[in-house]
Amino acid sequence: MQLANKVAVITGASGDLGKEIIKKFSKEGADIYALVRDEKNEAFIKFTRDLSSEYKNKISIVHLDLENRDTIKNSFEIIKKECNHIDILINNAGILENALFQMTSEKILKKIFEVNFFSQFLLTQMYLKLLINSKNANIVFVSSNSSTINPVGRAAYSSSKAAINSLAISLSKETGGKNLRVNAVLPGLIDTKMAVKYTSKENMERYLNDVSLKRIAKPVEIANVISFLCSDSSSYINGQLISIDGGK
Repeated sequence: MQLANKVAVITGASGDLGKEIIKKFSKEGADIYALVRDEKNEAFIKFTRDLSSEYKNKISIVHLDLENRDTIKNSFEIIKKECNHIDILINNAGILENALFQMTSEKILKKIFEVNFFSQFLLTQMYLKLLINSKNANIVFVSSNSSTINPVGRAAYSSSKAAINSLAISLSKETGGKNLRVNAVLPGLIDTKMAVKYTSKENMERYLNDVSLKRIAKPVEIANVISFLCSDSSSYINGQLISIDGGK
């Protein structure tokens, strides 16, 4: 098991991708803090209990709402009481809104950046204290290939993810000497409820025509790469933006 004895914090843990990351990390032996907006969701509670029973790992559900700064500090305080270090931070939470540039309101722009960049910046800043206490830690930001291909109608979203890319590279240069690696994954379209909701039929057809593999990604395919980046098998990969887009 590549992540045995590791402690991982995963944001956006109850989404389709978040759940696949939890599954993969559980199989690989990690104990997990699953940070979610709705910590009382019965289906998610059952999901984590079943996984924990199957893989004999610890999965703790903690409240986090990236639109509420107080919950960032509260989640950190809860975890700090139980652990003097964490080994992995997966910044997976995010939101997506479609709007042409001229139709993007300041309110929407601020909301997207608040969740996709500012709050993640501050959360990472706070959790860095526990990560540095680890002998071998990793941060993975879940960005998007929208940050580089800039699809029509996603100027705000693409910009927020481009900011995450820059943060990942900058942070990797500051923390490499502290045995803390930082990378970002840039998925293309993933078979998740969010991607399907915000992608029109026409845009989906256009996307598939441009992808070498002629399909969108399965969440588990993204989770597998994230798990690899957090394992010792990737011990010399740092400060990288890794596209997972089927050959776009």
